[in-house]
Amino acid sequence: MLYACRMLLAALLAAPLLTAPLLVSCAASSPRAGVALKTEEFLVPARDPGIELYVRNKAPRALSEFSPQKTVLFVHGATYPSEIVFDLDVGEGSWMEYIAQRGYDVYLLDVRGYGRSTRPPVMSQPPDASAPFARAEEVVQDIGAAVDFILQRRGLSQLSLIGWSWGTTTTALYATREPQKVAKLVMHAPVFTPGPGASPPPPVPLTAYRSVTLDAARERWFRGVAEEQRAALVPQAWFERWGRALLASDPEGARQTPPAARAPNGVLVDLFGEWMQGRRLYDPALVRAPTLIIKAEWDVDTPAAMAQGLFASLSAAPYKSYIEIGQGTHMLMLEKNRMRLFREVQAFLDDEALGASEAPAQSASTR
Repeated sequence: MLYACRMLLAALLAAPLLTAPLLVSCAASSPRAGVALKTEEFLVPARDPGIELYVRNKAPRALSEFSPQKTVLFVHGATYPSEIVFDLDVGEGSWMEYIAQRGYDVYLLDVRGYGRSTRPPVMSQPPDASAPFARAEEVVQDIGAAVDFILQRRGLSQLSLIGWSWGTTTTALYATREPQKVAKLVMHAPVFTPGPGASPPPPVPLTAYRSVTLDAARERWFRGVAEEQRAALVPQAWFERWGRALLASDPEGARQTPPAARAPNGVLVDLFGEWMQGRRLYDPALVRAPTLIIKAEWDVDTPAAMAQGLFASLSAAPYKSYIEIGQGTHMLMLEKNRMRLFREVQAFLDDEALGASEAPAQSASTR
């Protein structure tokens, strides 16, 4: 049933755009750990015309009461859509399922140009035919549309955001603009201005999008990991499953030679032309939600100095915590130590006392 519904989603994306706020809902059971989960899928209109956003929801089938404290939205990073990082089961369930099994109403979002959301026509043209798109300002609008849809659907005033990689920039920027709608903020492997002595940034791309092959994805994944550690960190079967999911998320890109997944280049304009030049795209001092920064030891995209600099800048958060988990990369949620990530984030989400103190508090630890 869920597969058929996804085919309907694809057909709707190819058809003339509809205007209803909820285009389609799909449901399926996903029983794990004794908790039967319900899955629903939606296409939500963006705030500007011509774009539809893919939103997936997982929650216990028996859940009938919803609250800001137990409603969560995942937002992906620069290259891969949400489905293949937050809701891919490589053993013991996905991260999305892990949170839903604990009584949460959990959502994920693909912003424009990614996954099952609208891919603008420029992505079917040669990449050098158009300028980069899906920069932070556009993505924040997409997050706002998804948040408003969820809050209206459940009759809530707030939810929590979990951003990964570039998604920490977009969720934090959203949190500074709509603080009243953000209960808690989780920043996994955050992007921030580099510290002194950082390498110069690559050239700012001029093309609309890029194509990422599985070989390129694998090479990037294992940067900073010793050769003898790689097989244990990510078993080959796990990588192959992830690779199939990546190509399935972009059927047009999968038809290229070699097969690839396409991603908008707007993020790289912001990353190479702003962040890595020392220009912040948001002010961390304006984040007013309890905030968790969590990263992995071998993450070369988020070195400890970068994450700690961001942590120090979160001066208005009523509570903040920094955690570093050993033996993991930027893709920790799909690696052998992913359960440590899941448990630490879950403890932060479950803590009802966070934000109760008037004075900012902080903590730091290494796992």
